[in-house]
Amino acid sequence: MRAQNRQAKSLYHRGWSVTQIAAELGVNANTVQSWKVRHKWDDDSPLEVVEDHLELAIATYLVKEPLTEGDMKRVDFLMRQMERAARIRKYNETGKEGDLNEKIGRRNNDEAKAKRAEKRKNHLTQEQWAALLDDFHEKNDAYQDGWWAQREQRTRKILKSRQIGATWYFAREAMAKIAEAVLAGEQPRNQIFLSASERQAKKFIREITGWVKRVTGVELKGNPVMLDFSGLHPADEAAGTAEIRLDDVGLYPVSTNSNTAQGETGDLYFDEFFWVHGFRQLRKVASAMATLTSYKRTYFSTPSTKTHEAHAYWSGEEWNRGRKRDKQRQFDVSHRNLRHGAIMPDGSWCQIVTLDDAIAGGAGARINKEELRDECSEEEFENLYNCQFVDDSESSFPFSRIAPARVDSFQRWRDFKPALVEMPGGRPFGDKPVWIGYDPNKQGRDDAALVVVAPPEQPGKGKFRVLEKLRMNGRNFAGQADAIKQVCARYNVQDIAIDTTGHGLAVHELVSHWFPRVRRIDYSVASKTALVIKGQHVFSAGRIEFDENWTDVMAAFMAIRPALTASQRGVTYIAKRNGEIGHADVAWAILHALSNEPLDAGTTSEATGGAIVKIYS
Repeated sequence: MRAQNRQAKSLYHRGWSVTQIAAELGVNANTVQSWKVRHKWDDDSPLEVVEDHLELAIATYLVKEPLTEGDMKRVDFLMRQMERAARIRKYNETGKEGDLNEKIGRRNNDEAKAKRAEKRKNHLTQEQWAALLDDFHEKNDAYQDGWWAQREQRTRKILKSRQIGATWYFAREAMAKIAEAVLAGEQPRNQIFLSASERQAKKFIREITGWVKRVTGVELKGNPVMLDFSGLHPADEAAGTAEIRLDDVGLYPVSTNSNTAQGETGDLYFDEFFWVHGFRQLRKVASAMATLTSYKRTYFSTPSTKTHEAHAYWSGEEWNRGRKRDKQRQFDVSHRNLRHGAIMPDGSWCQIVTLDDAIAGGAGARINKEELRDECSEEEFENLYNCQFVDDSESSFPFSRIAPARVDSFQRWRDFKPALVEMPGGRPFGDKPVWIGYDPNKQGRDDAALVVVAPPEQPGKGKFRVLEKLRMNGRNFAGQADAIKQVCARYNVQDIAIDTTGHGLAVHELVSHWFPRVRRIDYSVASKTALVIKGQHVFSAGRIEFDENWTDVMAAFMAIRPALTASQRGVTYIAKRNGEIGHADVAWAILHALSNEPLDAGTTSEATGGAIVKIYS
């Protein structure tokens, strides 16, 4: 009976009447009519009618004997039509174009999506963005959590100690802000990193790419790095939500060349702003990058000097300048007021984070305060770690005199390969000549510095370049001599100058065994004066360069100042260390090396000249 019912329905859809169908099948017409009514033949959709015809045709061919090659081709054609009809039926149920078009379906299946995500450049999934945000919060110390809590401030100005992970933190903060926005389905902002050099600015990108690779396995590429958010928030028909499309954003490293540090807009991070040239002009450029109120500006740095252009911006002097007296406001920038951060009259959120603050905030496991103190003069330590500005008005080497010597050595010195410094047998400067200056520890104190200086090709007319600087702490005189020998092995050393005060005499004696021409510098009022005068002349003439990221070298030179001798009858030069004389070791080491050039070299009255206190063993 079921087979007759099925056949009757097929004949009805082909246009047969109930009476004709009954006669064809040999059944009562009332029976056929009841089938028609009960199974609602008239309600069948066109698709169902077509499927019925296809099914019958295929069945007819499959029972045919013999089945010819032509019959098999017809069956194949009809089966493909059945598949197409099935796709139309599924499309009618889901409305998804991929159910109707096989190619679209293949493009949008899970395997295809996984392959596209793998090939997509700089694309992270929602799960990966969430993993970054979790890792970010897990690794922060308490004082860094405080910075995060203030991330929506329009302007943040942070005076901070060295070596407390500020660059590391703010690089990750920039990505964490993007992650936060992406996970909320909101449009992220570009992140711009402005620093004293392009290399330092790119340090932010290196921190970010290394972190992302470690946490997610994704390798970010490009300069700038452009982040792709496509497909992160697809439409959800069940929930009735449309697709959220987010525009790509970039991570832009920018140097402090005011001619090129512009063009992009976004959140700005200005690193070491107290150590850059032309801060006032650069701040105008920086402000333009973050003109819209939705963009955030973060300035952070160790302090330099009170005469630096940025000091007036920090202290409020610039804001009050030109305002009527009754409109001026006091900026309390004391550590007591800013230890936990405070809003200043200009609307900026300001904070001071000293080394002790960082240690109390969770960084103690990474910081050896006593070791850092031993490496610095008292004034250097207060400047670099206790956030005290240097008053260089009395310095023998004020900021304005030594700042022009700072260069982007990575870009400028093409003949120097710093990567070879740590490589066994490496020759970072080839066979070109260098001079070495060494300032040993004094009376067993834990501080010593060595510098490698490339002299000018023509005495008195070219530039000195400080290629390398090393701290040699925790070593006795024999260990210091061995360290000097190891450095000499990678350079063509033409001169070594050693201060023979304290342990320096023993170091000098050991070095003389394998470098007989080592110069001995005996400190006296006359010799120290000659060293300082020579250094002042070299800096004033613009004849020396060192890497612009070496703020410790800047601080060391600024710490040197004239002082009366014990007899009050003469003038010597000192750098205070707990009230003692003779520190700023890296600066003195550079002055020792420079002293190999005659004092009057390059002057209009140049004569036969002579190096300072040049004594051979």
